[in-house]
Amino acid sequence: MHYYDLCCRYQGKMVNITDKHGHCHIGKITQVTQTHVFIEPEGYSQRFGGISYGYYGGYGYRPGVGYPIALGAIAGLALAGLFFW
Repeated sequence: MHYYDLCCRYQGKMVNITDKHGHCHIGKITQVTQTHVFIEPEGYSQRFGGISYGYYGGYGYRPGVGYPIALGAIAGLALAGLFFW
């Protein structure tokens, strides 16, 4: 529940999510469910005009929604603004 609450609090904000496999996901939280957080990658819509070209990073990407990350796979979450000046 800890990461669910954090994701709900940071919805709409740029975040840096590290999963248990060591992968970093940087983007805006677009949606939170009981099992997943959906993140739109940083700069994705600007580079491609919001058009989906299949998959992003091996996850099913949907424009405006992003791609899912299982809440159980999150090892760390921080506001991305703390890393970018």
